[in-house]
Amino acid sequence: METSYRTIREYAEDEFVERKSRFIGSVQPCKTEEDALRFIEQKRKQYWDATHNVYAYILRNGGLKRCSDDGEPQGTAGRPVLDVLEKEGLTDICVIATRYFGGIMLGAGGLVRAYSHTSKIAVDAAEILNLSVCYRYRMSFEYPLYGKISYILPNYPLKVLDSDFGELVRMEFLVRYDRREAFLKALTELTNGQVVPEALDSCFEDL
Repeated sequence: METSYRTIREYAEDEFVERKSRFIGSVQPCKTEEDALRFIEQKRKQYWDATHNVYAYILRNGGLKRCSDDGEPQGTAGRPVLDVLEKEGLTDICVIATRYFGGIMLGAGGLVRAYSHTSKIAVDAAEILNLSVCYRYRMSFEYPLYGKISYILPNYPLKVLDSDFGELVRMEFLVRYDRREAFLKALTELTNGQVVPEALDSCFEDL
């Protein structure tokens, strides 16, 4: 079972000029190939007058990887953009590297460096998420236990989703997969087995 992966939070972009050619790097989180293709089409329309709109994307679903040189010499554009995503360990992500030709040829090596840099600055402009499997639990307990339980919560990669203070304290929370057993054990010992959280489901979360 996959337990963690790296992606980005939201759209980001950056640009630079290399020997009068303008390079724009745009990056977007994508869950499906349809998302990636939609983003590519959106950028092609936005930069309709660009010389090239090179792209690359990597998706968790099926381990799909695609790239396109979009008219640049084979292997000088799409692959370098994809290489950056692989090196950064990113997935569920699409990068568009747009070029406005400035009249000066860069050569094969120059193109590889320029497109790699375009991909890298786009990724660097984005907020990276390190997502891990987290388990969601629900628990309820008497008020005298609230202080003790609140004291240990910060010691674990845990996020409280909801709290309700009625006749009992009811709490819903996420805890990261690799610390789940340690937390449940600590909770059992702290409350002498009085509090037994109910497991609900799991999801990926940046904890």
